[in-house]
Amino acid sequence: MPVRDKLILALDLNEKKRALEIVDKFSDYINTFKVGLELFVSAGPSIVDEINRKGKKVFLDLKFHDISNTASRAAMAAARLGVYMFNVHANGGLEMMKKCRESVTELCIRENIERPKMLGVTVLTGLTPDALKNELSVTHSIRTHVNHLSRLAIDAGLDGVVASGHETAMIRTHFGKNFIIVTPGIRTSWSPPDDQRRTATPREAIKEGADYIVLGRAVLNQPDPLKALELISAEILTA
Repeated sequence: MPVRDKLILALDLNEKKRALEIVDKFSDYINTFKVGLELFVSAGPSIVDEINRKGKKVFLDLKFHDISNTASRAAMAAARLGVYMFNVHANGGLEMMKKCRESVTELCIRENIERPKMLGVTVLTGLTPDALKNELSVTHSIRTHVNHLSRLAIDAGLDGVVASGHETAMIRTHFGKNFIIVTPGIRTSWSPPDDQRRTATPREAIKEGADYIVLGRAVLNQPDPLKALELISAEILTA
């Protein structure tokens, strides 16, 4: 897979015009752009259509987490938007994830539309082992919990998971080469971790088995974002 296909640029802002300007600016370097909660709530579903019309793909990062009926209806709405990929919280459970997958598959067959890739979010990169244990009452390790949630995702028939670079190699070993791994929390050696706790460099994430890495502040907060992206692409080629 070419480097440009491994990169997902996060449009973590609240202005549609600015988001589309970024898509245009990075169009020659990036094929997939992430639309998260902030932009989706601010700009509405039309942002997906406008990015698609520019010939680019959308990773819809809304992390659906609700009762099975509600989550599956949201998943069908995402499929109708024409997103390339979207996610649900694996903590929503096996039944919820399975219902989302079944509903979306049936919809896409019935309406003759391409089925988006569906991912289960494991443990957020902002969570520490202490928070997992003391706040969420998960007594086993993050690695064990991520492995468990990944197993639920594959049992539900999802295409892959979202997980930090700290767990990527484990997931790849346990669930094979065809299970998609999207890794957020990417920070270069020259950028600060900010609110991300379990980070990885681009090279580390790809070397450990990530199919896609999500870049946001590591690129857009740099003095020369295009130069930063070139350096990241070169780093990935050495993985």
